[in-house]
Amino acid sequence: MKPIQVGLLGIGTVGSGTFNVLRRNQEEIRRRAGRGIEIHSVFARSIERARKVVGDDVKVVTDANEIISNPEIDIVIELIGGYEIAKTLVMQAIAAGKHVVTANKALLAVHGTEIFAAAREKGVMVAFEAAVAGGIPIIKALREGLTANRIEWIAGIINGTTNFILSEMRAKGLDFAVVLKEAQRLGYAEADPTFDIEGVDAAHKVAIVSAIAFGVPVQFEKAYVEGITKLQAADISYAEQLGYRLKLLGITRRRDTGIELRVHPTLVPSKRLIANVEGAMNAVLVHADAVGTSLYYGKGAGSEPTASAVVADLVDVTRLHTADPHHRVPHLAFQHDSLATTPILPIEEVVTSFYLRLQVADQAGVLARITGILAEKGISIDALLQRPQDADEGQSKTDVIIMTHETVEGRMNEAIALMQALPTVLAPIVRIRKEELN
Repeated sequence: MKPIQVGLLGIGTVGSGTFNVLRRNQEEIRRRAGRGIEIHSVFARSIERARKVVGDDVKVVTDANEIISNPEIDIVIELIGGYEIAKTLVMQAIAAGKHVVTANKALLAVHGTEIFAAAREKGVMVAFEAAVAGGIPIIKALREGLTANRIEWIAGIINGTTNFILSEMRAKGLDFAVVLKEAQRLGYAEADPTFDIEGVDAAHKVAIVSAIAFGVPVQFEKAYVEGITKLQAADISYAEQLGYRLKLLGITRRRDTGIELRVHPTLVPSKRLIANVEGAMNAVLVHADAVGTSLYYGKGAGSEPTASAVVADLVDVTRLHTADPHHRVPHLAFQHDSLATTPILPIEEVVTSFYLRLQVADQAGVLARITGILAEKGISIDALLQRPQDADEGQSKTDVIIMTHETVEGRMNEAIALMQALPTVLAPIVRIRKEELN
């Protein structure tokens, strides 16, 4: 059978990895796909740079429309990144009747609903395994492997930069700013790391997996997003003493009243496998009714790990290229006319437990007043630590660390406001959410 022809938009880190994996494993891929898969043309801004990757046997163009309008090309791989240009090219490729493979989580998180609708109208596929957790096949697991299950919740370390920073902060006792500079020096963090350290990248990804898990549209704009920039080494140390480790998690959970969709620093019991994922690695924990809890672990970024997912999508699209569009796996796992309108819960309605650190004057009755406020708000204490601090201008002070049982976030907000107003509370209260994940 004639090899399927592919146009590659972008020949950077992931694009070059995709080309190399396809070339190196072409025979294995052909045996699995049932036909060959060939890169017909590559779009690049620099022909000279592209030639260093693809050699002289592949056509290189500086106008992406040459690929999109070429009737010989069946599949377009979008590896440019970003929002607007990528969206334009993807929509043009779909309009031209071409299948699309993309690693662009930001594009799908913001414009996924529109893109999937256009693809469905034209009877083409949009595959996006590489958009979440790099080489870990979490999208395929959710769309196909767990299709018999009612998924209850997902919690994932889905940004390698922040996991590297938190791992280094814990191992070396350093504050965030120091470790960020080291991460940038080593190439784990970008020169502008905002999307990573503020949690936006993780929110893009968890919005996608939430849609697939619960059969709802992609709703990134409704996610609660909190990054790691305000975390302090002291809290990582205290958490360790209490048997917890700090991770930036993307969490989505089914509740009776709606769906939780949130990204924030989270304390996880150190005995959990996901708590022991270190460095730039990714891991996704899925809890479902039939299979129970399953963990997916591996490299979440990098040239060939991400290329692994891109090529896997190419194989899937090649296998189904001639199939009836109505009998393909839906983009978001559920048939489009069965997507639910279940609301995304605001953060004030989320139920979780908390770590609190209060710097207070070392005086009689201070602790009683604090615990009294929590009791008034119906918040139960799970554990409590006191750690004396050096005197400041003659005033003795202490850190009070409180771990709570589950409560509604809005109630905790009210309690924190009352405690912060006490004259004996000497600094802003630190609040970190805690998940048992059991």
